[in-house]
Amino acid sequence: MYPEELVTPMRADLTEVGFQEFKTAEEVDNHLKNHQGTTLMVINSVCGCAAGAARPGIKMALAESEKKPDHLTTVFAGVDLEAVAKAREYTLPYPPSSPSIALFKDGELVHFVERHHIEGRPAAMIAHHLEDVFEEYC
Repeated sequence: MYPEELVTPMRADLTEVGFQEFKTAEEVDNHLKNHQGTTLMVINSVCGCAAGAARPGIKMALAESEKKPDHLTTVFAGVDLEAVAKAREYTLPYPPSSPSIALFKDGELVHFVERHHIEGRPAAMIAHHLEDVFEEYC
């Protein structure tokens, strides 16, 4: 597991813009089973593609999109182990991937962005993709 002092600013990168952080499997389960509408769930990571592309792209999409998910949530890979494991159950059949971005509608996965769709791409490209996803599902 990564030390908390290392991940604190990476957590804050999303929580400061309104993301609710889940640290337990129960929190993930309760949210996805009990919230109607759309939920964006980010499986956050310490890697460079999370810092350089995923988080900036997500924030850009939320700032620029007219349609937005009803709920913004996040779990942190390598830290919140049980929350991430539960989130990954909801993102099956996709293999574990971090960072990754999942969009749920009424608790059902409707879109998933895997790490290989993030790595090597600029934040603006990820933002434009997410804006299209929000337009379609939100």
